[in-house]
Formats: sequence, C-alpha cells, structure tokens
Amino acid sequence: MPSDIRVKICGLTRPQDVQAVAKAGAAYAGFVFFAKSPRHLDIETARALALEAPVGLAKVALTVNASDAELDPIVETVPLDMLQLHGAESPERVAELRARYGLPVMKAIGVATEADLPALVDYGRVADQLLVDAKPPTGAELPGGNGLAFDWRLIAGRRWPVPWMLAGGLTPENVSEAIRLTGARQVDVSSGVESAPGVKDAPRIGAFIDAAQA
Repeated sequence: MPSDIRVKICGLTRPQDVQAVAKAGAAYAGFVFFAKSPRHLDIETARALALEAPVGLAKVALTVNASDAELDPIVETVPLDMLQLHGAESPERVAELRARYGLPVMKAIGVATEADLPALVDYGRVADQLLVDAKPPTGAELPGGNGLAFDWRLIAGRRWPVPWMLAGGLTPENVSEAIRLTGARQVDVSSGVESAPGVKDAPRIGAFIDAAQA
C-alpha cells in the first residue's frame, strides 16, 4: 500500500535531477529563483527543467521577496503549478499574488520558538499551503536551504487551516523520525539530498523518499 506522505525535492538544477525526483516518486519539484542561492536558476534553464517534469510532478517556483516585475517573466515562461514565497512577504502580499497569477501559493514560515507559531495561523488564512521551516540564523544569506532543523516537538499535533509541509535539516537519516514527532504528511528537502551545494544526489533522493514513505 503506497504511503500518503508527499515529498518535495527543492533546488533542482539539472535534467537528471528532475528525472531522479520523478523516478523516486516525489510529488513536488522545486526550482529556486534567488541569486544568492547555489541552486539559483535563470528563467530559460528553469523552463527547460520544468518541461522535463512528467505529468503529476508539481512544479514549484521558490522566490524571496520578489516584485511583480521579477515574478511576471517567471510565471509567463516557466510552466508552474505553485509559487513558494520564502521571504518576508506579508499576508496581504500572499493574497495579492494568488489573485495576480491564479496559482496556488505556499508560504514558508521560519520557526525557532513558540513565539513563531502564531504566524502560521495568520498565513494559513491566505495561503494554499504552509511550509514550516527552521528559522535561519541571524545574518544568514539564505532564508532556507541551510540544512538546519528546529525542535520538531514545537509543532507536534498542531493543525492549521491549510495543508502544510515540514522543512529544515531533513535527511534520509532523520526524516522518518521527523514525521513521527510532528505528524507531517508532507516533507521538503534540499541540501539533505545533495553531494555538494546545488548538486543533487540520486541515491540520496531515493533513500529520502523511501524513508519518508516507509
């Protein structure tokens, strides 16, 4: 019986990564549009990768505080199924982008302590999904993809108005424990399945999805 745990592999940069993700049974493929990230793509490369994705693999564009002028060409050029907002976008901005592009929006929320949890309720009213991620350290260049986890017990048994996904420091070695502790039905990984920053590792992708769905 197949597991109902859905997996997102984020930060794909090469055609073979898309093929590995599809073959392993991921539900989502993430493409990063953020110049400071080692996983950043230009629009034409992202389009080519998205066109590699088989039917049924949801294509997600990750952006950070992007303006309409930055988002318009991405959405117009790359065949996408979802936007992932990983910056300090307000609930109003989330609602505005949903209306502008007609795409589902996932909002990432960084969690370090109990004080970070109310934001999940606020954004759950306007986003289609939530990404519950580890809050980056002060001064970090990247808002995510830092390979950091948070105390998963903070969100154990909690529910929000929309589907949510667990991210932050997940690896093939710890994902089953993370799912057990949090009750997550969706998980997201980037650096945890890489052999080097921005270079995905097909065996680790397979191992991650197997562990998540075990």
